[in-house]
Amino acid sequence: MEKLLFVDWHAIFIPSISVLELFIRGSLVYLALFSVLRFLPSRQLGTLGITDLLVVVLFAEAAQNAMATNYTSITEGGILVGTVIFWSYLLNWLGYKFPEFQRFLNPPPLLLVKNGRAIERHLQRELITEDELMSKLRQQGVEFLTDVKLAFMEADGSISIITSESKTSIPTQPKAK
Repeated sequence: MEKLLFVDWHAIFIPSISVLELFIRGSLVYLALFSVLRFLPSRQLGTLGITDLLVVVLFAEAAQNAMATNYTSITEGGILVGTVIFWSYLLNWLGYKFPEFQRFLNPPPLLLVKNGRAIERHLQRELITEDELMSKLRQQGVEFLTDVKLAFMEADGSISIITSESKTSIPTQPKAK
């Protein structure tokens, strides 16, 4: 009965490996995974598909052991979470302060359609079929590719569209009666 009530506070809160090693491991894994994900094509066009979810789950499983060799204390888990938050915040802050760094963090918009014609090499680069492109156009109320003046894949994988009918003038206010 005594063993059931015994709590090993030392094992719960005292790290079994050095804090610096945890930080270095967490940093290396975070930056490596960030680099891999940054340069993968935005295949699912702004949505989280099954393959994307699978990649995230497998990355998490693979990264767990790389970040800490069988950590068991709450402190070690907290240090690793803190390391991930630190790098995420630091990269976002650097992107905010330095526009040239922002271009590294988020790819510039990629032109997919110009004057009603799809740019095949850009579609191929992002692994987007014409059927998928047309599906996204229809979701935004565009029936024909020829109605599209410009279409861009944005950094988040969404597609922004400028149609040939887009108004460029500033709307006037209605006259008061």
